[in-house]
Parts: sequence; C-alpha cells; structure tokens
Amino acid sequence: MKRGFLILAVSLTTIAFITAYLIYTSLSVKTRHLERGYYVGGETILLPLPYVMSEMSVEESILNRKSIREWSSEAIGINQLSIILWCTYGVTEKIGDWYRRSVPSAGATYPLEIYVVIGERSVRVNETTYIDAGVYHYNPLTHSLNLVKRGDFRNDLYEAALKQEWVGKAPVSIVIFAVYERTTGRYGERGVRYVHLEAGHAGQNIYLCSTALGLGTVAIGAFHDSMVAEVVSAKAGEQPLYIFPIGVPAKPYSSSFDNVHRIIIENRR
Repeated sequence: MKRGFLILAVSLTTIAFITAYLIYTSLSVKTRHLERGYYVGGETILLPLPYVMSEMSVEESILNRKSIREWSSEAIGINQLSIILWCTYGVTEKIGDWYRRSVPSAGATYPLEIYVVIGERSVRVNETTYIDAGVYHYNPLTHSLNLVKRGDFRNDLYEAALKQEWVGKAPVSIVIFAVYERTTGRYGERGVRYVHLEAGHAGQNIYLCSTALGLGTVAIGAFHDSMVAEVVSAKAGEQPLYIFPIGVPAKPYSSSFDNVHRIIIENRR
C-alpha cells in the first residue's frame, strides 16, 4: 500500500514538473520573441517594430518604381512585410488622443482598412519558420496582424481579380478597403474624393517601399468587388479599392538618372 502510494506521489510530482517546465518554456519563447519586437503564434502576430531597412534614397526609389508582374519563387521576409505595412498605413506620431499615420487623411478620418492575403510558405520568419497561410487584418496602432481565417486564398483572390495571374502567383497581396462613411460623414459627397486620394497615397507608399527593399508590386483595380470582399471576409461597410500583389521580382530591374537626363535634354532641343 505504501509502495503504491509512493509510486503515485512520484508520478504526480513528475507530471507536475513536466507541466510546469512546458509552461515555462512556452512563456520563455514568447518573451524572447517579444524582446525582438514580434511574436508569431495564435490569432495575432505582433510584427517586428519598424526601422530603416533600406539604403535607397527617396529619389532613387521614385526613379526605379515600376509595376512588376512576374515573381520568383522566393518568399519575402517578415521584416519586409512589417515595414511595407507600416509605410502603407502605420502610426507615425501621437497627438493628444489621435494618431498620425504614414499618409495624409482628410480630417484625420482614416477611412482605410488593410487586409493581407498570405500564401503557404510565403512570409519567412527565420530559416525554418513561416507565417501561416491565411487572411489577416492589419492593426496600425499595435502594428500587428490579426488572423481572419486560415488557408491559402491566393487562388480565390486570383479568381476575384479576373484571373490576373500576377495576383495568384505573388506570395503576398495587400488589399485596401474603404469605409466611406468615416469621411463622407464629415465632408459629404466630396469625402468620396478624399477617400480615393488617401488610397492613392497609401498605394504609392507600397510601391516606393517595395522598390527600396528590392521587391516589386503592381496596383490592381480590376476585380469583382463582392468576390474580393468575400475572400477576406470583409465587414459590412468595407468596400475594396486596390489589390497590391507583392513579391521578389523574377528579373532584377533598375534605372539611372543618366537616362532621365538624356530624355530631358532631348526634349529641350
């Protein structure tokens, strides 16, 4: 009887120790990730904190900006996705009770909502880990991605975008939605124009940031609105405006100011 009790006590102690160790390990891993600025797991991904990644000047980025429609099979990095999303609609300053973003907004109404469609093994966290394929919503205030649904929905987005193959083949697509009422509620019908201007600002930031990182993108405006909304499970009142597939260009590209000078001089004659 005593022997059986002793064995049971030892077993329970062992189980308790193992359980405590596993919990500690889990928390330690999470803490280490947070110390590096991000944590990948569960329903929310805290992205790496934004920082200067590129040595390319604004002028060079504008010079080399072009629409890319062919991708290599290479994944993009989580740091690259992080800074692109921050450039798209991230927070830059807190003033009183409101936050300034990376783009100008009429009356600081900020009507845009940013979704991200990520393919299988498309965003690399490290040499062996990738962000789970799925649809995510970007939260600018916490610079995080909130999981909407799991799975590789790139083909669904491709179908919704009139079968434009560069949408289906890109590792990642940023989809910009608008909640018009946020702006039209203050400015009336003219607010529609302001919303579209803001989407253009965000889109150009995606272009320039992608270019500076050695990536490529293309602005897509041709798609079935209802199908795109269904792909990302958009909320009521959110209307799709833009799709930006992003990836590593299949062919390197660059330009030079010598070419610009040549064109200008020729036209001055």
